[in-house]
Amino acid sequence: MALPDYYALLEAPRTATMAEIKRSYRRLARRYHPDARGDQPRGADEADLNQRITLLNEAYAILSNPQKRAAYDAQRRRSEDRHTMDNIAPAPPHAPKMTWVEGIFGFVRELKKGLRGE
Repeated sequence: MALPDYYALLEAPRTATMAEIKRSYRRLARRYHPDARGDQPRGADEADLNQRITLLNEAYAILSNPQKRAAYDAQRRRSEDRHTMDNIAPAPPHAPKMTWVEGIFGFVRELKKGLRGE
């Protein structure tokens, strides 16, 4: 299961200070809270707004606590590293092994080419 990106949810950079996180959380909570919407018609999107507020609260709870934030950042880095390693192409099959004598002759051949300017 993928880890949610709490920074994107709070619209804050990863380097945000505690004050920036708090400011962003409060701004978004005012925007999406069902009680703060006033007399706007309530409908199908109310469930989406409630879910959004729940996610905002969860993100703020994690990012406002320095220990939880450090643990979240470390887990996020591990998850991204693992995802990156999964997307790396597998190593090509190894070239046939050569003997040390073949290696020396190949090296001398390439050295002569370089000296002749080819």
